Amino acid sequence: DDYIRDLKPENKDNVIFLHIMGSHGPTYYKRYPKDHEVFTPVCDKSDIQNCSDEEILNTYDNTILFTDYVMAEIIDVLKKYDSKYDVSMLYFSDHGESLGEKGLYLHGVPYAIAPAEQTHVPLITWFSDKTVKTKKIDQSCLKQAAEKKHFSHDNLTHTILGMMGVKTSVYDQKMDILNSCRG
Repeated sequence: DDYIRDLKPENKDNVIFLHIMGSHGPTYYKRYPKDHEVFTPVCDKSDIQNCSDEEILNTYDNTILFTDYVMAEIIDVLKKYDSKYDVSMLYFSDHGESLGEKGLYLHGVPYAIAPAEQTHVPLITWFSDKTVKTKKIDQSCLKQAAEKKHFSHDNLTHTILGMMGVKTSVYDQKMDILNSCRG
């Protein structure tokens, strides 16, 4: 909030990257404050092989719940600046987690043989009403794209460059998630 509030008018084009631990194991219980612990019993140790499946899943679910809370807080901050800036949020998890499926835990399996639990990750977007209007984002088109297409981390750079209107030979509009949904 302080960073956005203190922006100078001449520095209006900004991207803020936040890196959060999210649902990174094995110490899932350290990824949320105790007052956000909703699902119990939890696995409150790093040697998760000594926890029950229920405890591991509950602890992981608490991390998801807390990540959702953090994203909601970010959106609330961004909403305060909607009249001044085009604000949006993109959330992209860096990897998934295995929680005992096929006897696997965490995320260290080589990508070529990794199960979907480790390679399929969430991409969540939020755009202010002003951003939707000025960037001409067709949200119904974007919803359809989300339901039908598969995106990867490879799309992130191109999407950010496209949103920011950066002119560079690196930008590939086919890799920009929003490109086909701009009016």
